[in-house]
Amino acid sequence: MASVSAKALDQSAVEVVQGPYRVASKTMTVETQDRVELHNLSDQVKEFVKASGVDAGQVIVASLHTTCAVFINEWQDALVFDIRNHIESLVSRDGYYRHNDPELSDCDRLNADSHLRTLVLGASIVLPVQDGEVVFGEWQSIIMGELDGPRERTIRLQVMGVATTGV
Repeated sequence: MASVSAKALDQSAVEVVQGPYRVASKTMTVETQDRVELHNLSDQVKEFVKASGVDAGQVIVASLHTTCAVFINEWQDALVFDIRNHIESLVSRDGYYRHNDPELSDCDRLNADSHLRTLVLGASIVLPVQDGEVVFGEWQSIIMGELDGPRERTIRLQVMGVATTGV
């Protein structure tokens, strides 16, 4: 068994923010037009975090549906096209699924593929907040994947952490 050596934590690199703890929540809706489509939620999440007054902490972005995903990736037109095509190829819509079989399930949407696609992509993400801003990698965006539309989708945002201003 290999051992892992841990370096001592460099105390000069540790950032400590003190202040009252704050939690802010918001529910947003997204109207979709197609069975499978992608939406960039980055700007709405950034605005929410900025308005919350949380300076250091984390933000959770969660789909409140079992056929709607939330994930991180690059938002670039050609890649968005490729992501959508890949999502649709992950799980065949035309395959046999017990969930779609009226003998075994009461679901009339025939959407087993959408549930399975969400299972692969995930329904929530957590990102750090620093200096009142969501911390993103250079090309990262928050993407909502509609997998069983068209529908109205509900996304829950919650930011929590230390608020050093506006208290």
